[in-house]
Amino acid sequence: MADTNKIERRAYLLIIIMGVLLFFPYLGTVHLFDWDEINFAEAAREMIVTGDYLTVRIDYKPFHEKPPLFIQMQAVSMLVFGVNEFAARLPNAIIGIISLLVIYHIGKKLYDYKFGLLWALAYIGSILPNFYFKTGIIDPTFNLFMFLSIYYIFRFYNEGLSDPVNNLYHTRYAAIAGVFVMLAIMTKGPVGYLLPLLTWISFWFFRRKSLKFPFRAFTYFTLIAAIIPITWYILVLVFSAGDILDDFISYHLRLLSTEDAGHGGPIYYHFIILLIGCFPASIIMFRGFRKNVEDNIPQMMFKSFMILLLSVVVIVF
Repeated sequence: MADTNKIERRAYLLIIIMGVLLFFPYLGTVHLFDWDEINFAEAAREMIVTGDYLTVRIDYKPFHEKPPLFIQMQAVSMLVFGVNEFAARLPNAIIGIISLLVIYHIGKKLYDYKFGLLWALAYIGSILPNFYFKTGIIDPTFNLFMFLSIYYIFRFYNEGLSDPVNNLYHTRYAAIAGVFVMLAIMTKGPVGYLLPLLTWISFWFFRRKSLKFPFRAFTYFTLIAAIIPITWYILVLVFSAGDILDDFISYHLRLLSTEDAGHGGPIYYHFIILLIGCFPASIIMFRGFRKNVEDNIPQMMFKSFMILLLSVVVIVF
């Protein structure tokens, strides 16, 4: 046991070192290159200048299309390291290391430390994840929160089914999932609730003959996910200039109904992006769709959640 703990500690340390070496060097040497990078960094700078960390602004005018959490993270980074490219991208570099540690930990918990390390290495070695953690865009932070919300929904089912007597106690995992959904909403908007919601409902739908829908757990999940975003919405509505109803809600409805912000394209577009952008992990992915008789119930259930999450994201976008 002592040797195993020592190996696992070394694995955590190795992942942190790899993350630092891959994500931190030259983080600020390239100019902000993307519309999103430029606008988010400018919004963070204007937060510092105005002293208003509640409202996202561009050209000092309210920009309600995005919630403030990631911009606030950039603003804190700029307060420490100055207003520059490095500070704008640092939050995602840190999120990248956290993401690798989360992946390793979950893989170790479900299988063993070798699988967790292989999973983290496959992810860190893939093209787009490696690239995105060195940018100042919202998606890496949003993806981590969304992934963790699905993981804790899985924990709710897995531990609740294995210990039905204390099922109410295991509802706490649904509440934790709600916390991460709340963070996802405050990072990117209502889609942070929509994607985990559709994944959860899809999981229940395919198993509805053997599983009742957990309304109590779902209520906790939704209430916790909603309380901070609704509070933020009310505060901005009361204290900020601009029409948040039109700017924020209409924008996110438009994202789901039109090809706004580059989310359009042929039906096969995102499949190609996944295959090329997530290479070589995308090649390994196909093994996950095969049934493995050696998988135990938690492993099969987690695999189901991951396939459903992937499907929901690709279909919605």
